[in-house]
Amino acid sequence: MVLRRLLFNLLNNPQLIEKLSESRPIRRAAQITAFAITKAQLTGKDAAQRMLRSDTVQQLKREASATPRDLGEMGRKMGRIRETFVKEFKTGMEEVKGQMKRKNGQ
Repeated sequence: MVLRRLLFNLLNNPQLIEKLSESRPIRRAAQITAFAITKAQLTGKDAAQRMLRSDTVQQLKREASATPRDLGEMGRKMGRIRETFVKEFKTGMEEVKGQMKRKNGQ
């Protein structure tokens, strides 16, 4: 309880916070955090763009625009979409394995 109160007082002290923010370790931690957030955003954007260009998404768009006549037709369409997805997934995994091998070989 006493530790909690002491910590609360320290963290709500503007002078202490300003002094800490000027210290090298805190500045470095902020730089690393900003870098990690920026890198994650760029990686997420890249992944989203690749996904939108993928054959599976294009096929889903085409299939969604065409109205199915019966459940059998819908099942066949979903089967084709699944095959396309599995093919793209396998291709992506092979690319990742190749990248990992190149990275480990360096």
